[in-house]
Amino acid sequence: QVQLVESGGGWVQAGGSLRLSCAASGAIFSIRAMGWYRQATGEQRELVARIMIGGTTDYADSVKGRFTISRDNIKNTIYLQMNSLKPEDTAVYYCNAAGVRSLPISLPDIWGQGTQVTVSS
Repeated sequence: QVQLVESGGGWVQAGGSLRLSCAASGAIFSIRAMGWYRQATGEQRELVARIMIGGTTDYADSVKGRFTISRDNIKNTIYLQMNSLKPEDTAVYYCNAAGVRSLPISLPDIWGQGTQVTVSS
């Protein structure tokens, strides 16, 4: 069984920084993409940032230049460095793993339990 464990959420004032971590554990052969999504109260879940196994990254326009996603393929862990945080970044942040190969099968997308990020003005 493969699971994702997130850490690093919390409360911060506008302009501050937080770093989120997400570690995948279990019988993992490879993970094609890992990323962070967020869901604010009353809103749909949206992509924040994603990183492919080869290192290609993808960011939401709203976080470009402020957030940086990185990945340790050996540890199956990703990090999201969030700088210059704004109140509109307040949301529950979910880690996602897509294209997970747990030999001999491929698994559907896996989600973490979510971690709250609150940015006060």
